[in-house]
Amino acid sequence: MSGSTTGAERAFVLGLDGVPWRFIERWSEDGTLPNFARLREEGASGPLDSTRPPTTPLAWPSIATGVWPDKHGVYGFQKLSSEYTHRMYTSQDITQPRLWHQLSPSIVGNVPLTYPPDELDGSVVGGMMTPSTETDYTHPDSLADEIEDAIPSYRISLEYPEYADDLEAFESAIDDLLADRRALLDLLLDRTPDWRLCFFVFTAPDRFQHLVWDEDRLREHYRKLDSILGDVMAYTDERDANLFVVSDHGFGEIETLVYVNYLLEEAGYLTRRDDEGTRGALSKLGITRDRVTNVLARVGLSEERLATTLPRGIVDSVAESIPGDHALYDVSYPETTAFVHDAGNLYVNDTERFAHGTVDPRDVPGLKSEVTELFESVTDPVTDERVLSVFDGDELFPTDDHSPDLVVNGKPGYETRNAIVDEPFGDTGSTAASHERTGIMCCRGPDIEAGATLRGARVVDVAPTLLHGLGEPVPASADGRVLFDAFETDSPPATTKVRRRTVSVREHDGSVDDDFSDVETRLKGLGYME
Repeated sequence: MSGSTTGAERAFVLGLDGVPWRFIERWSEDGTLPNFARLREEGASGPLDSTRPPTTPLAWPSIATGVWPDKHGVYGFQKLSSEYTHRMYTSQDITQPRLWHQLSPSIVGNVPLTYPPDELDGSVVGGMMTPSTETDYTHPDSLADEIEDAIPSYRISLEYPEYADDLEAFESAIDDLLADRRALLDLLLDRTPDWRLCFFVFTAPDRFQHLVWDEDRLREHYRKLDSILGDVMAYTDERDANLFVVSDHGFGEIETLVYVNYLLEEAGYLTRRDDEGTRGALSKLGITRDRVTNVLARVGLSEERLATTLPRGIVDSVAESIPGDHALYDVSYPETTAFVHDAGNLYVNDTERFAHGTVDPRDVPGLKSEVTELFESVTDPVTDERVLSVFDGDELFPTDDHSPDLVVNGKPGYETRNAIVDEPFGDTGSTAASHERTGIMCCRGPDIEAGATLRGARVVDVAPTLLHGLGEPVPASADGRVLFDAFETDSPPATTKVRRRTVSVREHDGSVDDDFSDVETRLKGLGYME
């Protein structure tokens, strides 16, 4: 334990993935969420600005480290190589120390990008992007057996496509998932009672909202979150702990998909591979991705079974051969000057960065300006409204020369996709809503100002504020600031100068010596998932 002079010796981070500020503001005021209302009355609260793009793999590491992606090292779900292949990002890609490396003992539960789990003083259960419970997803290893015994139905994720046409079954499955996560939290608190940091994330709201955007159903789900919050507030009260309730981003309804690589192709910046050789022969025979997967289904083989059985090299080779919507494999890179990968990350195909680069690095700024003008001019043919927002990668990620050159995201109501298709716009299918910038931050504890409003809070401000609130130094590399609005004016955190300390940066190539043969990883390897 540190010799903190504050009223709090512990900090509890309750993560609620994808919760937008406007829901908490509205429903805490109209009586729907009484515990959130009490949290706001007795603590400090306000909107929380996310990363660009506002996605899970960027934002949660920023919350846990206090730095933007150019310092923590994660730009999406998949890390792009100079050879135009990709692999999944893992916890090993995060170069900056997270909160649980600075406070111990720690509980880390279901936090995205914590697989493989760190060895630390405390307990870790891997969250999103963990292959499955069949892997070594906990620390210590024996914790997995404890979970299996106590929560036999526990699983990492749901198979969301299975529920696209049955939202009632989906709602029931989400409730079961939420109940298992709640049981996991209880288990972890019981096994590490002397924790100094508890960082636990419920991802259910994000998952639920992607498929369900009906206010009555959303209210009912949020009431369940409110119940969990009430229990956590009572628990932290008993231990004089600071409570931080945060979401990584907000959420909003989407009505239209925008295929940004199509726009690049139409403007001459991207060229598709010719239908020659194997791909051409398969195409002439009518063999496409959809036909292959339909045949597999008829003989009892799923894409998941195929992808998890074959070695990665064969998977990539097959993906290159089968015609389809492969955002990577359908591009002829020797003839391409720019392309979009992952969640709206645009890369200029320059000769220094990529194996088949076509753009002189000196020409990159000019090309970025051209593409920015292209994207910002795209309008909806029905409403005539502009549909895309473009951010300069050099401004978002100034310390990393290998960051995306641009980030292109949809404006409210629109979402970008990078599949190689034959049209600029498309229907959203079963997806009802997706990420927006504004999440939530609510604080409550011994030194927190009751009824205070947090102004200008960003995801990178959570870690510095939490550490300073415990009397701990803030990493010198932090991009975030301490939110002094959160603290009582005469409390130690409000009257104490922020101390800084130098932290070591982990050098690691991010690759993990595991099979990573779960459906998400392998289907992305096939190019079937964007």
